[in-house]
Amino acid sequence: MANELGLDILGTSFTITADEDEAYLQRVLAQYRTAVENTQSISGISDPLNVAVLTGFLLCDEINKIKRQAEGEYQNPEEAREVHERTARIIAALDHALKACENA
Repeated sequence: MANELGLDILGTSFTITADEDEAYLQRVLAQYRTAVENTQSISGISDPLNVAVLTGFLLCDEINKIKRQAEGEYQNPEEAREVHERTARIIAALDHALKACENA
């Protein structure tokens, strides 16, 4: 069942539709807001588009580091495949959100 989530971040407002439950979407949004705040704090960048792009890049970096670590730790190919699929979904969601920001 698709759920809608209203986003109002970095001066941009839009709604996304996702197949995840509302509580999950709210957690992801809270994590993204925290990531944006951290990016602004460490970079000193204030331009919303630049902050969004840099935040997306940093999150992808973090995901890939976790993925590499997980691939080394999992001996079971099924567990490694699951980690890979989850990572791919997270990256796809980030790409989708960034494209939505660009089109807003």
